[in-house]
Amino acid sequence: MVSTLKTFGNSNKLANALADEVASALSSAIAARGQASLAVSGGSTPKAFFKALSNHDLDWGKVTVTLVDERYVPADNERSNHLLVAQNLLQNKAAVAEFVPLYYPAASVDEGAAIATRETAKIPTPFDVAILGMGGDGHTASFFPGGDHLAQALDASGSRGIISMKAEGAGEPRLTFTFSSLSDARLLVLHIEGESKKQVLEKAQAPGDETEMPIRAVLRRAATPVQIVWAP
Repeated sequence: MVSTLKTFGNSNKLANALADEVASALSSAIAARGQASLAVSGGSTPKAFFKALSNHDLDWGKVTVTLVDERYVPADNERSNHLLVAQNLLQNKAAVAEFVPLYYPAASVDEGAAIATRETAKIPTPFDVAILGMGGDGHTASFFPGGDHLAQALDASGSRGIISMKAEGAGEPRLTFTFSSLSDARLLVLHIEGESKKQVLEKAQAPGDETEMPIRAVLRRAATPVQIVWAP
């Protein structure tokens, strides 16, 4: 699959340009289908983008926001992606958007994944916009090298929904949308910043096993061309 790389002079320029593009895509989805969906990633990288997007004028009451992946921790945990999104994206004009979390209290992370699959199934498919990140180990979403359910997660013929992931590099157990849930988003973006991430991307674009750097699965096999945005 062909991917494109857009380079910006700094992270603020990237955040504003990406917010403009995502807001336009969401508005177009609302105009075409009466609603829009947005799946976002956590980490420190998207904070400025979230804040810029939250101020955009669009019919936020018709937008459903969810997470690409999540640590299996409650929403008030400082490492929760839910908390990050609540504090940075679901603010200002975007405060009226509907949010569908991935974490639900359960006896196990697998039971939590089953609940999350049922809850997120209410969101129309495919996503209108999905924003991915990438770790220094080449993971995206919670597709971690060495993950216990990595093969299932990366199976293009697998079910849409949420599965659990445990891996040495993941810290807490994780919940993640499967590859098949994300790969056909109408706008599929990989948002990375910093010279080190660009080097990781270059390694991922070279020949090699997908399980070594799972971002390769998205770059190679996503049904939608991946738009990569990068700033120093």
